[in-house]
Amino acid sequence: MPMVKKTYSITETLDQYVGQRIKSGEYATDSEYVRDLIRRDQEENREIAYIRSKLLKAEQSGFINQSKEEMLEEFKAEMRVNGEL
Repeated sequence: MPMVKKTYSITETLDQYVGQRIKSGEYATDSEYVRDLIRRDQEENREIAYIRSKLLKAEQSGFINQSKEEMLEEFKAEMRVNGEL
């Protein structure tokens, strides 16, 4: 996929934080760090959308006997099977 060059401004405090993450060896560049943050945000939003869709479906189908913890674990297990988590 072709790369698009972007320019962002951040505070000095945030720049120092990013610099620490790079210095620690977790990331090689600022860009690598930002790309990782965006990918994690995408994954989190996919998970939230999936859970919302399941909750809406469950709400429309009536009452169930599962606890919210059991439901969450079931949703996550389905997502793992589908390669979404």
